[in-house]
Amino acid sequence: MPPRNPFANLFVESPMRPLQDHMDRVYETTAALVPFLQAAQAGDWKLARVEQKKIVKLEHVADKQKRSVRTHLPKSLFMPVSRSDLLELVSVQDHIANAAKDVSGLMLGRKMRFPEEIAEDFIAYAKANIDTAKQAMKAVKRLDHVLELGFSKRELQSVEKEVAEIEHLEHLTDKLQIKLRAKLHTIEENLNAVDVMFLYRIIDSLAKISDHAEKVGSRLQIVVAV
Repeated sequence: MPPRNPFANLFVESPMRPLQDHMDRVYETTAALVPFLQAAQAGDWKLARVEQKKIVKLEHVADKQKRSVRTHLPKSLFMPVSRSDLLELVSVQDHIANAAKDVSGLMLGRKMRFPEEIAEDFIAYAKANIDTAKQAMKAVKRLDHVLELGFSKRELQSVEKEVAEIEHLEHLTDKLQIKLRAKLHTIEENLNAVDVMFLYRIIDSLAKISDHAEKVGSRLQIVVAV
């Protein structure tokens, strides 16, 4: 008999564990943006390349985990959770890691860094998006408790609280994005036009991290709806 996939064995222990492990890796990928961005802003492109390779490697691991979940998620879970909803949750989680990889690839490929006048605002904005992904990870961690306690009202309220915090943080990133865009607009006439276009693109790509994190929260609400 061929050996059983150890990742698949996790479904026997907890149907939610593989999804949580995937989200852990997604957040790890996203958090790896911080040292990359710091290297990029310092103009240390040798270090930035090293850090970007770490992001790509982590995203690849997350992608493999996503495929494992899709392959091994039982067709019958014997609980009030839709298999299709869980698969959709994994897909949305994966989009967060993809966004982080896209940001690092774009900045490294063009050796982009934000002008000193707005560098502090840019880093604050990036970290806010990453914090939103971290909150999404915390919310996904609640799934085990929901299942173990039989979808109790108290646990469902805890999930709602975690999701509300995701929405709060996503709203904060929106405000920081508006502020950053406004400051970029005031100095863009002094910058190369093509560079300006890509700076706005980086801002938009970072926003996808918190946007997808918010979608994770929305999918969680659907998963635990009974």
